[in-house]
Amino acid sequence: MPEPADQSRPTFLLVPGGHHGPWVYDRLRAVLDAHGWRSRTVSLRSAVEQSAPAEPLPGMYDDAEVIREALAGTPGPVIAVAHSYGGVPLTEALADASGVVHAVYVAAYLLDVGEGMFQSHGVPVPDSLAGLRPPENPDLNLPAAFYDGDPDSPETKEAVARLVPQTVRADFETVTRAGWRTVPTTYVVPENDVSLTATVAERMAARADFVRRVPGHHAPFHSHPREFARVLMEIGEQSTVR
Repeated sequence: MPEPADQSRPTFLLVPGGHHGPWVYDRLRAVLDAHGWRSRTVSLRSAVEQSAPAEPLPGMYDDAEVIREALAGTPGPVIAVAHSYGGVPLTEALADASGVVHAVYVAAYLLDVGEGMFQSHGVPVPDSLAGLRPPENPDLNLPAAFYDGDPDSPETKEAVARLVPQTVRADFETVTRAGWRTVPTTYVVPENDVSLTATVAERMAARADFVRRVPGHHAPFHSHPREFARVLMEIGEQSTVR
């Protein structure tokens, strides 16, 4: 039986990365629930599930508004957790948020004002931000790199089948406020991340107040939910108001 939720503990708001939906946190949420921790997640608008959406497509600022609304609608203290691209709109949203006691960036883009996700890799901004980027991109070792880098792994195949296109607009829209400067921040580095994000992870981690290293790949909460939950629960205990 799960432990009853302790109302004095913070709630974890879990923000997925690009191409993903809330499902990617299901394994982690089951572990947190079993230990009496409350969590909720959001669906980012830039992860487009429609087959033929109309322009202008939603971008990073639209995702930030989704996160901002979720933070405002979560009672009590909140620990915001963002994965990969999700770190960009979280950074934008945190500046307006009250009640956030900690931010956790998981193999995520911890950007400063004026920076965009792909710009951090030296990719020039295209003339148009219209269109969608499919999850399949062999040049970036996607989509297998989201997990263990092995496209033949049954677990990877199952997860990859659930990925959706991401808007180009979200890839390039830039941060206007670095909200992570307003709250204690932890950066989590997975030990075996083979994704593009791993090439900038150490630079991003240097901006955080604390750095943790965990087993797993680009989505360690999916591949190693128990180990990752321990990290979150430790942060949660430290942030609990008694």
